Amino acid sequence: MHFVPASREVLAEVLLAAGPTAPTLCAGWETRHLAAHLVLREQSLLAAGLVLKPLAHRMEAELSRRADRALDRNAYASIVDEFKAGAPRISPLSVPRMDHAANLSEFFIHTEDVRRAGDRWVPRALDSRYEDLLWEDLVRRAAHYYRGVDVGIILVLPDGRRHVARKSSTSVAITGRAGELLLHASGRREEALVTFEGAQEAIALLSVSL
Repeated sequence: MHFVPASREVLAEVLLAAGPTAPTLCAGWETRHLAAHLVLREQSLLAAGLVLKPLAHRMEAELSRRADRALDRNAYASIVDEFKAGAPRISPLSVPRMDHAANLSEFFIHTEDVRRAGDRWVPRALDSRYEDLLWEDLVRRAAHYYRGVDVGIILVLPDGRRHVARKSSTSVAITGRAGELLLHASGRREEALVTFEGAQEAIALLSVSL
């Protein structure tokens, strides 16, 4: 469980160092939008708009309002500090087990959303247990991540561990470290350091399905 508080701190530091108007891999968002999103999902009832369409417009309006305010560097720093402080006690995410389930992959992905949006970046060296936990989380979510593709998907770690995320008569094996596989699965296709193995037709079909 201790990796989530640590990764929260890393994400906060990356956001603060980047400043409010740095690009991210989240389409249409600068770092100020990402910071506002992170705070809203833990502190506001409007975060229900992530899954309830009737609230989505109100949530997006509040996110935009906070992001606009965060153009000021001091206001931006305050938002990042709010995020770094963690979820309030009234939030389910203040419970360590819930925090782990909701934020282990979330914080890793968003840290890379900031880091890899720049021109110069290298993959981080991750603790082996942290990578194992990211792999376990990916295995739980893989079917959801790849639900829209038209080929089978086999996720493969460098040590040979593998998981069938989607079954089909034609499959593509995607190989990489756990964090890289997670980035690919969650939509960061161009920035994920992975390799593909399978029939050329299947690989081509995968690329147009994503």
